Amino acid sequence: MLEYCEGMGSKSTTRRADALRSIEAIEQAAAECLGRNPDASLSEIARAAGVGRVTLYAHFTSRAEVVDAAMSRAIDRGNEALDAVDLTGDPLLALARYVEAGWHLVDQARALLVAAQKELSAGRIRELHSGPVARVETLVARGRAEGVFRTDLPIAWLVNVLHTIMHSAAEEIRAGRLTSDRAADHITATVLAAFTPPGKPVPEPGGAA
Repeated sequence: MLEYCEGMGSKSTTRRADALRSIEAIEQAAAECLGRNPDASLSEIARAAGVGRVTLYAHFTSRAEVVDAAMSRAIDRGNEALDAVDLTGDPLLALARYVEAGWHLVDQARALLVAAQKELSAGRIRELHSGPVARVETLVARGRAEGVFRTDLPIAWLVNVLHTIMHSAAEEIRAGRLTSDRAADHITATVLAAFTPPGKPVPEPGGAA
């Protein structure tokens, strides 16, 4: 009886490991496929993951769940990259560094974000972005305390403006009105103008980079 139970436990552990490998493969394939084409089908994602549609649906009941998992994966990896950004020292310089790093992440995930906007609610997208938002809120609060950033508007509004500008840059690139290599400079200049206290001169983007 003990040997039978041990055998059942071993099989159960193997099944769980196989399931985790399948889920990981599907999430990675979804991030890659949707990162190239926001309309990529679940069949394409399953093929790229090396699994069948039945296996995919065993772990994800809808396209929205697949997109959610892919977006979560991308944001987790983005948070790891943003953790390496130095946000100490002069708030203007820290902001410019954040914009540079953050924009590259948005640029890489442009198509995936389009898929997320089609499948997920605005509330869920905000929830997924809570990590990056909290990081910038801390920076903006410090900049306000040091008299560098404006205090007449809520911190949440200023952070939303920053991320909205980043996403708008992605839209401009898709429309062919902006190139990726110029986007960070445009974003930094616009954000500095939005964050500067009324009546104070707007810092030159080059001086903050």
